[in-house]
Formats: sequence, C-alpha cells, structure tokens
Amino acid sequence: MNIKQLKESLLAREQELLADIVRFENEARESRAAEVEDPIDQVTSSENKAVSFQESTLVAQVLKQVRDALRRIDDGSYGKCIDCGRPIEPARLQAVPWTPYCLADQEKHDKAMSIGNV
Repeated sequence: MNIKQLKESLLAREQELLADIVRFENEARESRAAEVEDPIDQVTSSENKAVSFQESTLVAQVLKQVRDALRRIDDGSYGKCIDCGRPIEPARLQAVPWTPYCLADQEKHDKAMSIGNV
C-alpha cells in the first residue's frame, strides 16, 4: 500500500470537495437572488435550493471523512479500522481512500443505518 500516493489522492479529493461546496453555495445564492413572482417559479426555486443544500451536506460529510483520513495518515493510524483495529483491505483503500472501516465493519454500519431508517 503506497501511503504517499493515497495521501495525494486524498488531498486532490479534498480540493474537489471544497470546489463543490463553493459551487453549491453560489447556486443557492443565485436562486435566492432571482426575483420570482410566479408560484411555480417559487416552487422550482425552493426545490433547487433544497437539492443544493442536500448535495452540499453530503459533500461536507465526505470532506470530513477525507480530512479525518488525512489526520490518520499523519498520526500513523491510517489503514486500520477504527472499530476493530484490523487492517483495512488494500483494494478498499484504493477504491475509497477515506474509509475508516474494514469491509466487515462497514457492512455492520450500513446495516445499522438501514435499520434505523426503516
């Protein structure tokens, strides 16, 4: 596992996410600035703002995960599952370098989330 390469990938992803957040903020500002008189336009504007907000929230969550992964690289704990301490599968780190969990623990978290959303 090439930590330097993964760190570069994480840093690049961090910059992409920051640019996405700026774009979402600009889109939300633009939709607020538009003078809408028609009720249909108001609904459309509100829906666009809601979508931008939701996307921005998701991007912010991934950004936090990326920054957490960068901290784990710095403190030497990167590549170990934060739940069980076992090594995270290299293929998983290549696919999702910001993941804090091994596959087994990620599946547990996903299952808990799906049960909580039912």
